[in-house]
Amino acid sequence: MTWRNVLQTAEKSWSEVGLSDAEYESILSLLGRDPTLVELGMFGAMWSEHCGYKHSRPHLRQLPTEATWVLQGPGENAGAVDIGHGLAAVFKVESHNHPSAVEPYEGAATGVGGIVRDIFTMGARPIAILDGLRFGSLDKVRNQYLFSHVVAGIGGYGNCLGIPTVGGDTAFDPQFDGNPIVNAMCVGIVPHEGIVRAKASGVGNRIVLIGARTGRDGMHGATFASVDDPEASHRGVIQVGNPFLEKQLMEACLALLQTDAVVAMQDLGAAGLTSSIIECASRGGVGVDIDVTDVPRREEGMTAYEIMLSESQERMVLVCAPERVQEVVELLARWSLAAQDIGEITDDGMITIRERDEIACAVPVELFIDACPTYHVTATESESQRSRRETVVEVDPGSPASIADDLLMLLAEPDVGSRRPIWEQYDHTILTNTVMGPGAADAAVMRVKGTEGGIAISMDCNSRYCDLDPYNGARLAVAEATRNVACVGARPLGITNCLNMGNPEREPGSWHLQECVRGISDACLALGVPVVSGNVSLYNESGGLPIQPTPMIGCVGSIAEVSRARGLRWYDGDHLLLVRTGEPTLGGSAWLAATRATTTGSPPAIDLAIEAQLQDLLQRIAREDGVHAIHDVSLGGIAVTIAECSQLSGTGVAINTPASLAPLPWQQLWFGEVASAVIIAASAASAEEIIPASAEVGITCEPIGTIGGDAIRFPDDSGLSVAQIRAAFESALIAPIEAGDLIAN
Repeated sequence: MTWRNVLQTAEKSWSEVGLSDAEYESILSLLGRDPTLVELGMFGAMWSEHCGYKHSRPHLRQLPTEATWVLQGPGENAGAVDIGHGLAAVFKVESHNHPSAVEPYEGAATGVGGIVRDIFTMGARPIAILDGLRFGSLDKVRNQYLFSHVVAGIGGYGNCLGIPTVGGDTAFDPQFDGNPIVNAMCVGIVPHEGIVRAKASGVGNRIVLIGARTGRDGMHGATFASVDDPEASHRGVIQVGNPFLEKQLMEACLALLQTDAVVAMQDLGAAGLTSSIIECASRGGVGVDIDVTDVPRREEGMTAYEIMLSESQERMVLVCAPERVQEVVELLARWSLAAQDIGEITDDGMITIRERDEIACAVPVELFIDACPTYHVTATESESQRSRRETVVEVDPGSPASIADDLLMLLAEPDVGSRRPIWEQYDHTILTNTVMGPGAADAAVMRVKGTEGGIAISMDCNSRYCDLDPYNGARLAVAEATRNVACVGARPLGITNCLNMGNPEREPGSWHLQECVRGISDACLALGVPVVSGNVSLYNESGGLPIQPTPMIGCVGSIAEVSRARGLRWYDGDHLLLVRTGEPTLGGSAWLAATRATTTGSPPAIDLAIEAQLQDLLQRIAREDGVHAIHDVSLGGIAVTIAECSQLSGTGVAINTPASLAPLPWQQLWFGEVASAVIIAASAASAEEIIPASAEVGITCEPIGTIGGDAIRFPDDSGLSVAQIRAAFESALIAPIEAGDLIAN
């Protein structure tokens, strides 16, 4: 064998692979020599923020990750929780922000493909996809283009896979101009004993690469996700997906995992073959030795560097005994998939990469993982930030505008209106598991076949709140995600989070990261809900300006009987109740953004102990036959919450002013936003039981109306017909998404 001593200075600077001068000096010290070009690229990928979590790791350690029902916490491809009947829900959320800013269709599509692979790699069959999206102002042509093509990419890939997209969270703000957020969450179901880990073991076992051939697409994708300005990067880093091939790969892998041939399995995502083999080896405490000349390629002349860092999609590696390789090859051939033996597990703890008789990499596993630098950046709130948060929002209660006028205006805002133009592009009923899909309830409800029960899934974050107060905003995001699961009658079991932030090396990005993680941790501890998986996407900036911090929270809960799940539909004669703690505030509200084009003030305060009581109460209430609708009060306040139920149900309501809130200005009362609040529509008998049950746990519950008629009537004598409400609500996104469809990049 000969040693390939290709110096980085001859062909590629360490800065080109995302390494700082200090990091490169550390590599020289660790190796005791100059790295080869391949080693340099591999260090650049594994020490990137995307793979190495070097700025976020110190914060993430404070997250609570354990509970008796947690079967797999952070550290694997996805988390897993016990949902009863010997089954587990496997779930995770990931980002594909930077690729989507450059090529929105492919960026979003391959984001879906990547998260789905994370789930079936664990042995679980994916049953649901959700998306968390942020875009800039829709009066800009570029944002219309990004919006429509991201949505098309998610639908195009998910629909072809035959997995329903059942929910999500979408918002718009000028601070996302040029830097959209595209998060994808997937949930799958697997028997407890069927959970597969990506933990390589067995010296002499073979490493088999399966799926698509390797090309040059996606080069430096992990590094690309750790730079400030995605629009300045080339399209060569964007992966191109093939959902039909992924469908074959999914079915083949799930069939393969029914045998005992597979020791470990790992998908090829960020950093491609580099991260997959290093992570598998690290978990198993072993080494690997592969020859890149055995890797099937679709392009001529690919170098070892390109092969190791390619992020071509629809690929997996698995570990199996030598005598089982042919069995694996034959099984995969049934799905017209190739399988190639590319190397073996070793006992030397080394990552050895060969190209025929030359060694391109020989580095101990721990240098890629354990030696990755960790940065502790302590940050504080700036004076300008504090000033924005402490701004008092003043209103004129004598304004000539009416509740109905402002409601109609707000319902037509892109941030508030119907998401139908989004989810109509998604198949949300395929697989016949969807009990409650998009727009029908506060969380998606999926049946688990063979049982009476199922799971509820939500995805939530208010980026404006986090921009004003990242600590409290993150607490509110966790509370809303878990509350939405409780509103349908399910018990929250765990969350997954995607931390979408700016540059962590400077303020305010470092402060946002620090405070958001602290808020998530405190909320999860108070609510008894562990974090089982997650992802970090930092350096989301455009033109030097960070996005609004967006800690997207996905929550999964279990429900004993899906037939008792509660949605938003109410019925004539129902009594409408407002159940709440705290007081509505206009700080950071949708009303303030729409009427004054500003984000100032303090977000709603939250008492997490009372929030926990509310969620327990909601789970009990939802089991009652006389309870028909439960909807949490969030974006747009009480008025918008009522309007959403009304337009869905096709029935109006005569509204009374809640006595406890009567002193508030009408703008604050009806459009202010409040934590720990829901409206409930129930029969008269059930309403009489809910009021004292709420009081017993220190929660205010007041009757505020009776369902009936074809209009909403407000206490100021203004009103809107259900038809007017529905027309405004449905109009919000139609024009922007249609305009974006017509725009070529």
